[in-house]
Amino acid sequence: MAEDLFAKDADSAEARAAAHPDWRAPMLATLTDERFSDRGWIYERKFDGERVLLFREGECVRLLTRNRKDVSSTYPELAEAVARQPLHDFVADGEVVAFDGKVTSFARLQKRMQIKDADDARASGISVFYYLFDLLHVDGCNIEGLPLRRRKSLLRKCLRFRDPLRYTPHRNETGEKYFQTACRKGWEGVIAKRADAPYRHGRSRDWLKFKCARGQELVIGGFTPPDGERKGFGALLLGYYEDGVLCYAGKVGTGFDDAFLENFRKRLESRRRQTSPFAPVPDETDAMWVRPDLVAEIGFTEWTENGKLRHPRFLGLRRDKAAEDVVRERPS
Repeated sequence: MAEDLFAKDADSAEARAAAHPDWRAPMLATLTDERFSDRGWIYERKFDGERVLLFREGECVRLLTRNRKDVSSTYPELAEAVARQPLHDFVADGEVVAFDGKVTSFARLQKRMQIKDADDARASGISVFYYLFDLLHVDGCNIEGLPLRRRKSLLRKCLRFRDPLRYTPHRNETGEKYFQTACRKGWEGVIAKRADAPYRHGRSRDWLKFKCARGQELVIGGFTPPDGERKGFGALLLGYYEDGVLCYAGKVGTGFDDAFLENFRKRLESRRRQTSPFAPVPDETDAMWVRPDLVAEIGFTEWTENGKLRHPRFLGLRRDKAAEDVVRERPS
């Protein structure tokens, strides 16, 4: 099949023979406050979901998060849909999402992400969809060196897209207009991608994030006790790493339901420690410290001048990013 795909292709020199990979680190976008339109870029919808890489080798299908956790049992219907594909050797990149109305909802997906048993996942009542947007390997060839437009063309040509598998469409040139549309519709934002760029592992300025609202992952380093009739805990103490030090970013006390407050308190208790993981130690009365190995997705309005979150709200836990990789995202 590879010969058919790349026959007389001007880019074929960039597609090289390669064994099916065990792992490929995902390409990551850089946050920017710039909004632009450029015919050398394409613009895709930014989803509020879980980044998942897809590996298909023969009858083996693996769905891996960006920190290499296998979530095939969490999303069994996605793995089964991939197994029905006629192509048996490929690696693709995409995002798993759940919808609340017409917008993707990380809060809704969160309830599904915690399930590890395939039967329980199917019975959860939470439908998920897998939006694929890139192709890294196909039929014995590593195609990461091909331009993005060509990789997306191959992705659409090689796979059959029927729910729950969906192809991620894109716009050409009109980045600013598409961003305005995204924000009006309540989307997370837009990802701008350089159309002729290869797939690069790690963060790159060839992919840029246009966010409609601010938000990022932060590390949970402690919590406060509940007040009044509140259950579980009062607020989570958050931070990010800078030069190997966990810096305090403030606390979040909204976005939780009663069930989460009670259940998560048990997880916090299992991580209790006597000393603060933050440096310097935050001035928080009655703070209780925990091992900083859990990551939360936090929405907020802005950073204050002293590096704290303004109006933060808890959106959910993230399992697809290691705590030590969490840094403050700064527009560049």
